[in-house]
Amino acid sequence: MVEPLAPRTHSLLSDHKVPLGIFIGGAWEETGREFSVVNPSTGSVIASVSDGDASDAVRALDAAVAAQDDWRAMAPRARANLFHAAHRLLESRADAFADIMTLESGKPRAESVGEFALSIGFFQWYAEQIAHIHGTYSSSSNGGFRVMTTKQPVGPALLITPWNFPMLMNARKGGAALAAGCTVVFKSASETPLTAALFVATLEEAGFPAGVVNLIHTSNSASISAPLLADPRLRKVSFTGSTGVGSTLLEQAARNIVNTSMELGGDGPFVVLDDADVDLAVREAVNCKFRNAGQACVAANRIILHRDIAEEFTEKFVAAAGKLEVGDGFDASVVVGPLINARQRDRTGRLVKDFQSAAGATLLLGGKAIDRDGFFFEPTVMSFPDKKHDFCNDEIFAPVAALYTVDSVAEALEFANDTHYGLAAYLFTRDISRAVALSERLDFGMVGVNRGIMAEPAAPFGGVKSSGLGREGGHEGLEDFLETKYIALTVDESSFE
Repeated sequence: MVEPLAPRTHSLLSDHKVPLGIFIGGAWEETGREFSVVNPSTGSVIASVSDGDASDAVRALDAAVAAQDDWRAMAPRARANLFHAAHRLLESRADAFADIMTLESGKPRAESVGEFALSIGFFQWYAEQIAHIHGTYSSSSNGGFRVMTTKQPVGPALLITPWNFPMLMNARKGGAALAAGCTVVFKSASETPLTAALFVATLEEAGFPAGVVNLIHTSNSASISAPLLADPRLRKVSFTGSTGVGSTLLEQAARNIVNTSMELGGDGPFVVLDDADVDLAVREAVNCKFRNAGQACVAANRIILHRDIAEEFTEKFVAAAGKLEVGDGFDASVVVGPLINARQRDRTGRLVKDFQSAAGATLLLGGKAIDRDGFFFEPTVMSFPDKKHDFCNDEIFAPVAALYTVDSVAEALEFANDTHYGLAAYLFTRDISRAVALSERLDFGMVGVNRGIMAEPAAPFGGVKSSGLGREGGHEGLEDFLETKYIALTVDESSFE
């Protein structure tokens, strides 16, 4: 039996006009099937949204394919004007997006506000790039013809977004794809479909043509992705999520040689050297580790401390983490919200026990679920005696900080690189030569020097090794949705004689 929605939930959904259907070919539809969306701060149902299936997904691709030629042919300035119109509408709805993100993901509202501001920054940045997608012109090396290149959209794209940053991932992926001239099918995360729905509804109101933007919600992601990747009309898939799921999608994409972008798991080493500003490192580590309750692929996963500063850092870090207030994201004093669901909360509890029993870790703070409604877990800090245990390269994805001590810069670098992941790394030092030399040697797609947050619309976001393929953001993110076409133009040099 489904409990009635709380008055605040009713008000937020109705006041912000969040559609609960799927969106295909310019129309919102009900599928006749539904799944529930749960507020992780309370464990209660906040909405029931339409549950799409394979036939709905194929119809969404039909609409994207039908709209592709006209969208590609639209004048760049006209396409940019749509982006600017959408950006103005998005700005006017900042409160609505912050409310909905906090309601369905549980993150503190201040974090939702920050995510929204960053998200529309990506959309604005791509709006400014649309009219500046250029090719090249040159003479062939041996003469006789001209070498021309032009940039063309890859084609209809499937954008699979995660629950942990529901607005950011839609705006970053969608901004690049639509700016490049690709039509899209968004596949929302089942935990956070409402933010995606509000985003797509805003693009619809801004005037994006029917079929250019489509949205499918589903309780069974595989039932959507598999048939679309088997369809030769799909030319691009962009996915953010676990490395395991990404590997499966790459296998499916290989059959039709579908262009892929994969932003996968991370094992962010957070390296604090002996000459670091310890107070700065502590502040950044707390933010990098406990933002979004640790549920981020770029979160500090292994905090690697030079022995000379390890004791000072640990004392200050534990004290700072102990002051973080945990609770409902709508409470202005709350800094750490809930985990996304009961499964994730229970997994975190098991992980802490394994760290203690199998790895000999010392519990310095927290360590257990909080006995209240919702899926809360205490901010937790653990110190490990060595780097040889089986868990040290696993993605924690929870508010659990793992501290390690090393005796040299060389040992710190070796341990940081000892992982099959390669998304984000962090380095704290006052020495500019160390900063440059070690950043170049860290085997990661991104390195934050003396900072724990790196997201920026004009910067390429992505990893190497098991952390993925391609980049999101910056010019590189746009290039991921473009193909380069080469045109050889014969020129008769004597034609003017």
